[in-house]
Amino acid sequence: MLRYLPYLLVLALWIFAFIDCLNTPEEQVRGLPKVVWVIIILLFGEVLVGPIAWLVAGKVRHNAPGGSTPSEWHRNHRTEFIAPDDNPDFLNSLKAETKKDETLLKNWEADLRRREEELRRRERGNEGGQGDKGGQGDKGSRESGDKE
Repeated sequence: MLRYLPYLLVLALWIFAFIDCLNTPEEQVRGLPKVVWVIIILLFGEVLVGPIAWLVAGKVRHNAPGGSTPSEWHRNHRTEFIAPDDNPDFLNSLKAETKKDETLLKNWEADLRRREEELRRRERGNEGGQGDKGGQGDKGSRESGDKE
């Protein structure tokens, strides 16, 4: 497996240089037109001449003025850490979630009470109806038993 490592590294550098060349704006390409750089990278990639030439001489590289971070947003947005218990936005979001949860719980409790009351009404209605039917069923079975 280790014997394939140099080939994989060459392939990785080749692919990186190719994609970097394609993503580079035309005005940042030095020396030759962008199309020529792509051809050089593809033709001489196996011997590393093309990708190394691109990385060394093909692209204008600038250091970031505010530091070495890749994103301008990161350079301009230095924020201090605020603990969650001191952060008013976080505390407000907790209050909003608590209110939402309380409302949801109240709705569930009301729904549960309504369903329990509905079940009680059904049980009361079934008790009265089953008593009459049960009595008739018993009489019917007794009468059939008496006849036999």
